[in-house]
Amino acid sequence: MSNIIEIKSLTYHYPLEGGGSVKALDDLSLQIAEGEYLALIGPNGSGKSTLARHLNALLLPGEGDVLVDGLSTSREEYRYEIRRYVGMVFQNPDNQIVATTVEEDVAFGLENLALPPDVIRRRVAEALEMVGLTSFSQHAPHLLSGGQKQRLAIAGVFAMQPRCLVLDEPTAMLDPRGRREVLETVKRLNRSEKITIVHITHFMEETFDADRIIIMDKGRVILEGQPPDIFGGEVDLESLGLEMPSIPKVAQILRAGGLKIPPGVLDVKQLVNYLC
Repeated sequence: MSNIIEIKSLTYHYPLEGGGSVKALDDLSLQIAEGEYLALIGPNGSGKSTLARHLNALLLPGEGDVLVDGLSTSREEYRYEIRRYVGMVFQNPDNQIVATTVEEDVAFGLENLALPPDVIRRRVAEALEMVGLTSFSQHAPHLLSGGQKQRLAIAGVFAMQPRCLVLDEPTAMLDPRGRREVLETVKRLNRSEKITIVHITHFMEETFDADRIIIMDKGRVILEGQPPDIFGGEVDLESLGLEMPSIPKVAQILRAGGLKIPPGVLDVKQLVNYLC
């Protein structure tokens, strides 16, 4: 499997008022495979969002390099193509909604590309179907629920046909139902459409379906592995400022009491089936 993104010795500083700077990324190197579902977790200030903004050239390396399909984000002539390859979805969907109807909002980016009307109509219809909003095409976006708004933001990016989707805390402002709607959409894009996913979250349970989890701290990658490796009890997440998700935490407690539970037990159904 080839890499769609390669990060090489990336260092980035934010300037401070009055002079000086603070280091947000520190000699970070990482590869992301095409079609991979990668989850990024870490305590506040670990550099997750700063890294995300480097993946489609919203931020540019201070040192090192970021390559998207072999194209360096540091080269201005490549940035338009890079931003078509890598779509971004942020925490607040209201900040990405620009039109008066759902359909018009999805079409907005396509119209800026000056695509033919028939192509725009087809892509809008496909995007709305993918996120389950076809019946809401003529609705006003401000009347949608939080989960629906975030799915609309994802549809607008999906219509641009990106190869990679970066989601920066996409469910942080949503209720449990909205979170579930968004996560199901993201998983469907990855599994059915083969879109590479980079998902930043502080909800540990949202990482269970990832192919790989990266833990960041102080601008560096400090640990990586598959969900069973990260949540199987061998990694002390609390010492890293992270909270164990509920089911693995229960399993860990039961193991401490002498009950042998395999590290791959990650949800209620698996735990009940094992115990019964």
